[in-house]
Amino acid sequence: MKFSEFMKTLRLNHVRPPMTMTIDLHRLTVMPVAHILGFPRIGSRRELKIALEAHWKGDLDDAGLRRTGRELRARHWELQRVAGLDWVTVGDFAWYDHLHTATALFSAAPERFGLGGTVDLAGYFAMARGTREQPALAMKKWFDTNYHYLVPEVGPTTRFSPNRDWLLPEVREALALGHKVKVVLPSPLTWLWLASAEPGFDRLSLLSLLLNVYFVLLGELKALGVQWVQIDEPILALDLPPEWIAALPVVYRELASAGPPILLATYFGSVQAHAPLLASLPVHGLHLDLVRAPEQLETFLAQWPQDKVLSLGVVDGRNLWRTSLVEALGGLHRAHAVLGERLWISASCSLLHVPTDLAHEHRLDADLRSWMAFAAQKLDELGVLKRALRDGEASVWQALHESARIAQARRQATTTRIAAVRDRVASLSEADATRSTPFPARVVRQQDVLKLPPLPTTTIGSFPQTAQIRAARAAFKTGKLDEAAYLEAMQAEIRFAVDKQEELGLDVLVHGEAERNDMVEYFGEQLDGYCFTENGWVQSYGSRCVKPPIIYGDVARPRPMTVAWARYAQSLTVKPMKGMLSGPITMLFWSFVRDDLPRRDVALQLALALRDEVCDLEAAGIRVIQIDEPAIREGLPLKKADWPAYLDWAVRAFRVCASGVRDDTQIHTHMCYSEFNDILPSIAAMDADVITIETSRSRMKLLDAFADFRYPNDIGPGLYDIHSPRVPSADEMKTLLDRALCVVPMERLWVNPDCGLKTRAWPETEAALRLMVGTAREARAALTR
Repeated sequence: MKFSEFMKTLRLNHVRPPMTMTIDLHRLTVMPVAHILGFPRIGSRRELKIALEAHWKGDLDDAGLRRTGRELRARHWELQRVAGLDWVTVGDFAWYDHLHTATALFSAAPERFGLGGTVDLAGYFAMARGTREQPALAMKKWFDTNYHYLVPEVGPTTRFSPNRDWLLPEVREALALGHKVKVVLPSPLTWLWLASAEPGFDRLSLLSLLLNVYFVLLGELKALGVQWVQIDEPILALDLPPEWIAALPVVYRELASAGPPILLATYFGSVQAHAPLLASLPVHGLHLDLVRAPEQLETFLAQWPQDKVLSLGVVDGRNLWRTSLVEALGGLHRAHAVLGERLWISASCSLLHVPTDLAHEHRLDADLRSWMAFAAQKLDELGVLKRALRDGEASVWQALHESARIAQARRQATTTRIAAVRDRVASLSEADATRSTPFPARVVRQQDVLKLPPLPTTTIGSFPQTAQIRAARAAFKTGKLDEAAYLEAMQAEIRFAVDKQEELGLDVLVHGEAERNDMVEYFGEQLDGYCFTENGWVQSYGSRCVKPPIIYGDVARPRPMTVAWARYAQSLTVKPMKGMLSGPITMLFWSFVRDDLPRRDVALQLALALRDEVCDLEAAGIRVIQIDEPAIREGLPLKKADWPAYLDWAVRAFRVCASGVRDDTQIHTHMCYSEFNDILPSIAAMDADVITIETSRSRMKLLDAFADFRYPNDIGPGLYDIHSPRVPSADEMKTLLDRALCVVPMERLWVNPDCGLKTRAWPETEAALRLMVGTAREARAALTR
């Protein structure tokens, strides 16, 4: 019987191929392979964060920092080995973010940093955090995640060369520990696509230069004994221009013979439209995200070449719910019958986006905990699936039985449903999502109440979270500080923040959010339907880690969440005090969300809970209420065809949240680190009275889109970058404000920082705000003479 006929028989009869069958892929795979695309780098106890911040303070030298990195890498590789994975993944570790590490690997530092031909650790951090002379690289969200990457800067003078101080030492570490190594690199196309350039410059013109670096690096990896290289190409999930698609064969023809076999990794969406092209590329394998796009599998199974592996991402790398192993195995059997030993199994994407280890969670409800799997547990899930395919389901029957039992228990749990909440969502009308008066009339009434000067100054909400604040909050949570003492401590911090703002001369004040641990976790702790972890940290950028709350059931607000704090803060000043809330879309996307209910419905549940809070703030005398939505652009689907449906329910959720107030209550929203151009009609449709946005790292470029669109409401472009400890000069702030005044009329322009100030220290905060207020006053005086 011919091989093709044999495989057809297997497909028709749903019979798995005999495990003795082999396909010669450089004799590297003899059984179904289990691997991951990447692992969290921060450590289960945030060891990397602690080391980085000590290093930046001067308390830990380069050697100490590097030692922490080696220890974390060794620990994470060992977890992969023990779980039964066939390769450890090397190259997923980064001191700040993985795309920035690639920039260092390519020696691609922008000339403005003056680093010369190579990038060392100090130069790496200078680009990431800024220097006295130069602002940091711009920061953007990594596709539709809450992870950030530093944007490479390229132009006509950009040149590349291999920097052997990066990546190669880590490969040697893994090999010395006895591991079989798969190295991961971002594709040259993805790196160039995500880079920024001056208008008119063709980033693809740099492709051949960058390919030279890859050619050298792949050759050196092969010489070291690396057996596979994973080239990440997540941009294939986007709507790419034809010239970028046409560049794919060029890239992989160049790379195919340069080094070890290549696994081209796609994720975050379907690449089904590119199936014929991907099948024709001279690569040795392809990874598919079957969590985000399960429908694409049949297309690839029907036409995948018999000399290439297909890696299937069946474990969710973006969420922390356990995999239903029985369901996953059912799909894998089908693929295994077709692919045999060319089948690889993996997580859908890098596990970077989930916490490290559930073993450190001791306070979670036992039932809820049983529904979850963090990165370490997802390694175990892959190991079970591999053994089931290799040795038969009987070899792992206990794990399969337990998975099925837990899946059924979760489906039948009554704790996840609240009938009153679902009825309220179902009864929402259009009137519930509409302010009673258009903005031009509202703004007049708001000004009558608020009496703000031209170019009003404000901040985005938070002030420095000092060691004293964190210690008081921790003592309260552990019972070492009683409620009365905690309240007194937080009120003292609020008084301090209000006094500072009065002294600085800000026009619209905030209470500083001393009592808040995180802009989403704080609210989730007070809502039904949420649960929380002790050590469920994930990296946002650099040393910034967040502990996303978990939405496991229907969301409801049992009592007011912020009203008492806002009322107290307003009692300390005659100036307007902003009530500060996180919006429903941000609450949705910055949480781990239940996967048994459409996200649209969860968003509306959140919107109704927040609507009640907005109305209670207004009743307490708060006339300015900010509802932050930095995640609304982040949640945009990667394919434009899917945008309208998402934007419809996302905008509606915000409007439901914000539309229960009177005309003279001013609604603000804040967004940061996003490309707004394509969704400005939807942002305008949110109908917030004031929007504040991040613009300083882009030197006000982001503001151009609002000007071109003729954004109808008030806008506050950020005058300085809060993610860097650098205090800009007065001239820099004046330049940015002058640029803003060129595109936004003075009567609609606000003056503020880029984002909240919780990660900064008070000295730099005071210095920067003093300059900002002074810049606004000078401009106000000049424009109103």
